[in-house]
Amino acid sequence: MTADVWLPIPADEIDGLPENLTYRFWDGGPDYPADPADCAFYVVPYMKGMDTALRPLPAMSSVRAVQTLSAGTDHVQPGLQGLHPGIRLCNARGVHEASTAELTLALVLASLRGLPRFVEGQRQEEWRSGFYPALADKSVLIIGYGSIGAAIEDRLAPFECARVIRVARSPRETVRGPVHPIAELPGLLPDADVVILSTPLTEDTKGLAGADFLARMKDGALLVNVSRGPVVDTKALLAELESGRITAALDVTDPEPLPAGHPLWHAPGCLISPHVGGSTSAFLPRAKRLLAAQLTRFAASEPLENIVLTTG
Repeated sequence: MTADVWLPIPADEIDGLPENLTYRFWDGGPDYPADPADCAFYVVPYMKGMDTALRPLPAMSSVRAVQTLSAGTDHVQPGLQGLHPGIRLCNARGVHEASTAELTLALVLASLRGLPRFVEGQRQEEWRSGFYPALADKSVLIIGYGSIGAAIEDRLAPFECARVIRVARSPRETVRGPVHPIAELPGLLPDADVVILSTPLTEDTKGLAGADFLARMKDGALLVNVSRGPVVDTKALLAELESGRITAALDVTDPEPLPAGHPLWHAPGCLISPHVGGSTSAFLPRAKRLLAAQLTRFAASEPLENIVLTTG
C-alpha cells in the first residue's frame, strides 16, 4: 500500500515508521506539503488550535484515519461532519498520562500548602509562616476516571489520602475499588476535600461544574481542572471564589487563553497554569512511539488503537 501520511513531526525523527508509506511534514503552516486529497492518515498538529486542525480536512477526500496528539478530540470532531463514512478518529491515550498527572499533583500540593502565597511573600520579603492544609487525610474525588484519572490516583497513593473516590460515565470495578457513575455526583461532592476534573469535553460534560455542582462542594474544598475549560462554568466559579467558600487550581480556562483583565486572574484562592498539562519533555518520546505503532498497524491493515469514534 502506498499512501500519504501527514505528520507534524519530521519522519526522520521517528524510529520504527513503516517504509511503505509516503510521509509529508505539516505542522500547521500556511502551505500544505502535498495535495490534501491524497492524504490517507492525518496526524493533527499539536497545540495549534481548532482552526489549524480543521483547515485541511474538507479537502481530505481519501483520509481513512485521523490521529490527534492530544487526549481530547473535541477540537477535531466538528471537522469530520460531512466526510465519508469509516474514518477512524484516534486520540493520544498513553502520551499525556504521566505529564498531566504530575501537574495535577503539583497544582493540588501548591494550592493546599500555600505556595502562591509563599512566592508573593518572597517578593515582598515577608516570612509567611503558619499552619496550612495537607493532602494527607483528605478525601479526593476524581471525575473522569480514564487513563489520566487512573494515573492521577497512582501518584496520590503515597500521600496518605483518607479516600479516593472515582467517577466516570459508566460504573465499573477496578483493582483499587469501584468507579461510580456520573449520576451519583450530587451525593459524592459534599464529602470531597479535593475535586479533580479529568473528563473529556463532550455535550454531557460541558458546564458540568456549574452553580449546583459547585454549591454541593464542601466549604474549603479545592477544585482542580486539568480537563477542558468549558467543563467548568466560569461565572459560577467566580462567584464561589469571590465568596471565599472554595478554592481552585486551573490548568484550563474558559475562555482560553485567558485574556488580560479577566477576573479569574485575580480571583481569591485561584491558581492558574497556562494549559501545560501535557506539554513537557515527556511528550515527544511518547508521541513518537504512538505514531510508529499506529502507522505500523495502518500499513498492515490491522486495527488501530485509541479509536474514539468512526464516522458513519
